[in-house]
Amino acid sequence: MVLSVRNLSKKFGEFTAVDNVSFDIELGSITGLIGPNGAGKTTLFNTINGFHPPTSGTVFLDNMDITGFPPHKLFAEGVLRTFQKAHEFSSLTVWENLMVVPGNQIGERIAQTWVGRKGILRQDGEIKARAREVLEFLELEDVADLPAGNLSGGQKKLLELGRTMMVDSRIVFLDEVGAGVNRTLLKKITKAIQSLNREYNYTFCLIEHDMDFIGALCDPVICMAEGRILTQGSMAEVTNNEDVIHAYLGARTKVKTIL
Repeated sequence: MVLSVRNLSKKFGEFTAVDNVSFDIELGSITGLIGPNGAGKTTLFNTINGFHPPTSGTVFLDNMDITGFPPHKLFAEGVLRTFQKAHEFSSLTVWENLMVVPGNQIGERIAQTWVGRKGILRQDGEIKARAREVLEFLELEDVADLPAGNLSGGQKKLLELGRTMMVDSRIVFLDEVGAGVNRTLLKKITKAIQSLNREYNYTFCLIEHDMDFIGALCDPVICMAEGRILTQGSMAEVTNNEDVIHAYLGARTKVKTIL
C-alpha cells in the first residue's frame, strides 16, 4: 500500500466538499477517480496534495502520516501532481521546463556559483541527460527548444507528465490529463502512462471524464458523488452499479453509453 486515505473530509464554511472519504492505493497501480461534475474529485486531490488543509481525517504515505503537508514537502516525499490546466513556465523552453524540476540544485545556492562551478556543471549535465531521456520517451524532441507556451494543449499535458518524470516519484496524481486533448495525442498520453506503469512501476491516481480512457488504464476505479465514495472496483463493476448510474444519469442507463 503506497497511499491510504482515512475518513478525510473538507468543508468550506457549511458546505462539505469531501465527506468522510476512505480508500487505498496499491503500489504500482493506476487508480481512476470518476464522478459527476461537483462530486468533489479535484477538492479531494487538492486536500491530499496539501493545497487545502483537511477539516478532518488522515492521509498516510506508506506508514508516514502526511496529513496537511504543504505541496513542497509532499514533492520532496515523491507525491506529485498535475492540474486540469497545464501550469508550464510559458516563456521558458521545453528543455528548461524539465530542467528546473529537480530540487536542491547546487546552482540555486549563491555561494556555490562562486566556488562550486564544477559541481554545478556536473549536476547540470546529469539533469540535462535525464531531460533528454524524458523528451525522447514522450516524443517531444522536435519541440525541445520552443517556448512551452507555444505548445498545443496536448503537448502541454505531455510536458506536465514529463516534469513528474524528472524526479523520483512514489505516486503521481493526474487531474484530467486527457481533457481538451485531440485523439492522436490522447493515445500518446495513454501509451506513456501505461509504459511508465508497466516498465517503471509508476503508481498513478487520475481524475478523468473520458470513460474509454479510464477503462483502458485504470483498475481499480473509484466513483464519487456529492463528496462521498459511492463504490469502487473494476471498471465493469463500477459502471454497472445502480448508485453510479443514478448519480450520473438519474435513470437506468449504462454510464459508458452516455459519457
